[in-house]
Amino acid sequence: MKLFLDTASVSEIRQMWATGILDGVTTNPSLVAKEGRPFETVLREICEVGIPSVSAEVTATEVDGMLAEGHRLAKFHPAIYVKIPMTVAGLEATKRLSSEGIRVNMTLVFSANQALLAAKVGASYVSPFIGRLDDQSQDGIELVRDIRTIYGQYGFKTEILVASVRHPVHVLEAAKLGADIATMPMAVMEKLVQHPLTDLGLAKFLKDWQKVPHEKSGGA
Repeated sequence: MKLFLDTASVSEIRQMWATGILDGVTTNPSLVAKEGRPFETVLREICEVGIPSVSAEVTATEVDGMLAEGHRLAKFHPAIYVKIPMTVAGLEATKRLSSEGIRVNMTLVFSANQALLAAKVGASYVSPFIGRLDDQSQDGIELVRDIRTIYGQYGFKTEILVASVRHPVHVLEAAKLGADIATMPMAVMEKLVQHPLTDLGLAKFLKDWQKVPHEKSGGA
C-alpha cells in the first residue's frame, strides 16, 4: 500500500520523503490556508521535493470553472492529480478531464454508490473519508470494504485512496482490505513507526552495551 502525507507543509514533506516511506501528498484548500502563503508558491515547493503524486484541489463548484482550474493545475507539474469533489458537476468535469488524460482524484466520497460513479467517469483515485464517517457513528472502514468489493467485481482501475485517517488502526485496517493508498497527517504517519516495546528494547540494548569491555584506542 502506498502512503501519502495529507499536508501542505513543505518541511513535513521533506522530512518524511527522506525516510523513503512516502509515496505522495494530498492537499486541500484548508491545508494550504494554514501555511499562510500563496497557493502556487506552496504547490511549486511541494512538487520540487520530487514527490511522484501531488493532489491539488479545485475551488470552483461549476463545470466550466472546474475544467479551467483542472487544466491549469495539470499543466503546473507532471506530478499533479486534480482533486474534484463528488458532485454532479464534479462527475462531468472528471469525465471530461480524464478523457483528456488528466488524472483526477475524486474527493469527499462518503458512500459506495459515489465511489462507483467516480470509477465510471474515469477517476484515477477515489477518496473515501473514513474518519468523518466514524464521527457520524458510521463505519468508515466498512465503506472501504464495499468499494474494494465493487471495484474487484467489475475490474475498475480507479485506485482507492483512503482519506480522513485519524489513527494507525485506520491504516492497518485499510491495508488488510487491500486499499491502494492511505493518506494521513504527519502525527499519524509518525505513529506508524512507534511502538513502546521498540523503545524499551533499544534502551535495554544500549544499557547492556555500556557493560561490554572495549579496547582502548591510541598509539604507543
